[in-house]
Formats: sequence, C-alpha cells, structure tokens
Amino acid sequence: MPASATDDLKNIPRHIAIIMDGNGRWAKERSLPRTEGHRRGADSVRIITEACGELGVEYLTLYAFSSENWKRPKREVEALMKLLEQFLRSKTPEMMEQNVRLQAIGRLHDLPQSCQQQLHRSIEQTSQNTGLTLILALSYGGREEIIDGVKSLIDSVEKGHLDKGMIDTEVFSKHLYTRYYPDPDLLIRTSGEMRLSNFLLWQLSYTEFYITDTLWPDFGKPDLVKAIRSYENRHRRFGGVA
Repeated sequence: MPASATDDLKNIPRHIAIIMDGNGRWAKERSLPRTEGHRRGADSVRIITEACGELGVEYLTLYAFSSENWKRPKREVEALMKLLEQFLRSKTPEMMEQNVRLQAIGRLHDLPQSCQQQLHRSIEQTSQNTGLTLILALSYGGREEIIDGVKSLIDSVEKGHLDKGMIDTEVFSKHLYTRYYPDPDLLIRTSGEMRLSNFLLWQLSYTEFYITDTLWPDFGKPDLVKAIRSYENRHRRFGGVA
C-alpha cells in the first residue's frame, strides 16, 4: 500500500488492541495443519506491527496466547511456545531497526523457562527504543488480571501503603498489568467472532470495536487502514452527551 493511500488519515488511534482470531480456520480451509495457520499468523504480526509503526500508532496490544489456551492439545501448545520463542529471537533485530519497544502482560511465569528467558532478552534489548510499543498478551486472561489487581490492592492496604478509602478506578488501574499504558482506543477482532474472549475486560470500557470476517493470517495493512477509517467516523462520548 503506497503512503499516498493513507495520507488522508487524520485520527490515528493512540492504542490499538487486536484479538488475532482465525489461524486454525485458515489452516483448515486449506487442508493444512493448525501449526501452519499459526506460522502464517506470525507473519501477520510482523506486517501489522510494521504498519502501525508507519502510521504513528503509539501502542499495539496483541492477544497472543490466552490463559484458556493452555487447555488446547499438548502438541499444539508446545508448537505455539516454540513458535513464540522463534518469533522473538528472529524478529528482535527487526524491532531494533524499526525502533519498536517490546513489552508483555499476563501471567508470564506460566510460560516455559526458555520462552521466559527469550522474552526478557527481547524486552531488555528493545527497552530504549522510542517508537511503537508492542505489547504481547501472553498467558493472559482479563478475569485473572482483575483478581491479581485485587490481591495487589489488598497487599498494599495490609502493608499500610494505601488507605482503602482512597481506592477508586484510577487507583485500581495502577494495580493492573496495563498500568503503564493508556486504555485502547480501538479493538479489532478478526474472523467475525463477536465476543471479548476474556481480553482486557477492564480496559475496554470505552473502546471502539471493529469486527471483520477476515481471518488473521489474511489480515494486512489495507485491512488495518479500513479499521482505522471506521474508527475515524466514530464519535466517542465516553458516557457524555453528543
């Protein structure tokens, strides 16, 4: 897509979150193993990350592996963890070239040790970059995040660091995995599914949704631009009156 095709974009979302759905369906439609769908989905991650950086998006959060995904067949989970580790190892040099800062949210301690080590290396290597912040949601669940946030609040109160009377939405947000990032402006979900799947339940309260039937491995920059154009036409009132 030439730069001229996006020159008229005026209202770029500061933070885009994506539920990357459809890898398995994409593979099934082509009589390929599900792992091939995941590999092609990783290519889309690279393409969309680069496109977001070019368009001036500040934060991109990708739902890469949910807490429920651990229930999938053992071989598929092992293949996904191996793919994640390979992706991080091979794409970190590209993130350095593109000035992308990598971050991650979720119960990261549940990941295999080798994945944790590579993830921490990639985060450290890109920590000084000042362009797009790419946030991978790994072993992530929105309900689990809220529970962990409540536990963190209780701990702060019990240690005398916080008075319970001070607790409000802003204080609670500071105890979530996403405390360093703004809430998403735009949520994109591929493959036509109409549910949140336990993703960023607290943070999506006033986020604009965009649902597309396109499967994630087929989702490219033109699809991203189409989603942003839809977002540009929304009037965000945040509970107020138009």
